[in-house]
Amino acid sequence: MQDFHYASQPFVVGRSTDTDFPACTTVEETLTTVLSHEWVNDEYKHMVVTASPKALTVKPGQFFHILCPSSDEGDLWFRRPQSVYAIDREGGRLEFLYKCVGRGTHGLATLKPGENCNILGPLGIGFTVDSAWKNIVVLGRGVGLATLAPISQMAGDAGVGVTAILSARNKEYLLSHERFEKIGASIVPVTDDDGSSDIQNVERILLELIAAARADAFYTCGSNRLFQVMKRLGAQHGIPGQIAMEQIMACGLGPCYVCVKTFEVNGERVLRRVCVEGPVFDIQEAVGC
Repeated sequence: MQDFHYASQPFVVGRSTDTDFPACTTVEETLTTVLSHEWVNDEYKHMVVTASPKALTVKPGQFFHILCPSSDEGDLWFRRPQSVYAIDREGGRLEFLYKCVGRGTHGLATLKPGENCNILGPLGIGFTVDSAWKNIVVLGRGVGLATLAPISQMAGDAGVGVTAILSARNKEYLLSHERFEKIGASIVPVTDDDGSSDIQNVERILLELIAAARADAFYTCGSNRLFQVMKRLGAQHGIPGQIAMEQIMACGLGPCYVCVKTFEVNGERVLRRVCVEGPVFDIQEAVGC
């Protein structure tokens, strides 16, 4: 019987080789090097790191569990999950866009170019795109836009049209605008300061896209109220959809059950772990994000 290896010893980018670990290894601990790490605004940072061949197999919607240095005198016992923001397979790089909200991410923000960053992954189940779809709609808010950028890139590369509804407090926080613009997405910004992010307006936009046959599938991340309207319209008009969930995690591998959420499947409530059975789920089965 062939040995099964779920994880490996750390792969050091630039020193280890592909043959150091069994090909059947599903998850790899990778010691990367930070190439750049800059503030996008006063809350979000953009980090670019080197990546191993295994790490570069990550799919849009999957995530890495990152070992964060402590920003104070106390120790950090758990890693922090971060969805991948961009995958540069030719350049051997991964990108992360994250919001600094707690000790973990504030610690992560202290990493400087040239320093090591320990990541574990790829983890979870990512997005999928049906080859029959001609147009998709992505709807996100805040850091959820970072999660939706890679699936939009994948859809664009496959010749699928993308309409990106980007929601934020104001224009300063409309993250990833240039990423969606680069793939030729039709961008619809909606913000709180001008009232365009009101749920009634977002619903109107979605209904117009449905009427124009520009919504073969829905994708969302980052806002429960936006998710709920997309789920409702998807059910009413027979439009499939996927949601990427954000959740606190401890292990990221399934055993701890910290990230369990409730879903409704065939009329029954069931519990699923976001880390291994997600973080991407059928939008109609999700109860709340």
